[in-house]
Amino acid sequence: MKTLVSTLTLAIAILVAMSTALAQGNRYSRAVPRNLPPATEFIAARLHFGTNGYIGHMGWSHNYPDSDRNLNDFLERATGLDVQEASFRIVELGSEEVFDYPFAYVSEPGEMELTDQEVTNLREFISRGGFILMDDFDGPVQWGQMRSQVLRAFPETDFMPVDLDHVVFSVHTPLDNMQAMSQYVPGGNITYYGLFTNDGRLGILAGHNNDLANFWDWYEDGAVPLKPSTDAFRLGTNAVIYSLTH
Repeated sequence: MKTLVSTLTLAIAILVAMSTALAQGNRYSRAVPRNLPPATEFIAARLHFGTNGYIGHMGWSHNYPDSDRNLNDFLERATGLDVQEASFRIVELGSEEVFDYPFAYVSEPGEMELTDQEVTNLREFISRGGFILMDDFDGPVQWGQMRSQVLRAFPETDFMPVDLDHVVFSVHTPLDNMQAMSQYVPGGNITYYGLFTNDGRLGILAGHNNDLANFWDWYEDGAVPLKPSTDAFRLGTNAVIYSLTH
């Protein structure tokens, strides 16, 4: 009898856990290992945010953790930053922890469905001087979804095209163009859009029709030429340095 009761109790606990997971479907569909970064000067935050399920609720984790490691490895070799390969961390957009990081990376923002707290934190993060690089989304549907969610936090402004002559593309290593990457990603020409603060600072840089993380993740396997991968690493490095100096 005790065994039966224990079995029933365990079954109920599992059902409750499954129900909770389903109720929080915009949070996790599978476990993603968390990284404990070393105490380096720079730690990149990969934001985990509410999603609408357009990409299975997992777009935020695409190319993790290899793209994060490889970008940090490039940063360590190419800059004077105190950074190691493991200097990255998954951070909840809706948590207070998000304010501990000046630079944040967002994957698949076309799947965003932000909670009210995440909207509040997004505005506060940018207002405090934070910088977000948005990556890996293409087409009008994903663009419209990302824009609608971000403008919940910034209803008084909108995204604007960011030209190649903006300092964010040259603060460390100048880029001559961004279209060398375009034939290896869907969506056509790559366009970068920015959300600017009232004082003119770039708070969000969103790469529409691009996927930097693919280049960061896969450059070692020889699937694409070196030029687009080099551009992707340079762009990521410029974004990081901009976040720390502007």
